[in-house]
Amino acid sequence: MSFSTHVLDAVAGGPAEGVRLRLYRLEDGAYEQVASGRTDADGRLKGWDLHEGRYRLEFATGDYWKAKGVDTFYPEVTVTFTVDDAAAHYHVPLLASPFAFSTYRGS
Repeated sequence: MSFSTHVLDAVAGGPAEGVRLRLYRLEDGAYEQVASGRTDADGRLKGWDLHEGRYRLEFATGDYWKAKGVDTFYPEVTVTFTVDDAAAHYHVPLLASPFAFSTYRGS
């Protein structure tokens, strides 16, 4: 299974470059970090391989907004999702602003 994400800056109306991400997988009742990285110039990160199970994806939105000199209510955004199809691609996009965010399962 492959994974990708795309972070969009709703204030600037474009990609959010340099957002730090950490991916955790639930193992024996606890989340263990399995990957980390940053979004590219297009606000994307891709290429992580996933196995079936439950995952937690953390977006370091506070660091992103701080670097832009913007105060934010959300120091991080955490999205928990389940991988249950060995043949599927999992895309988890994030639309972020300093005081709101949204996500969905993309394609």
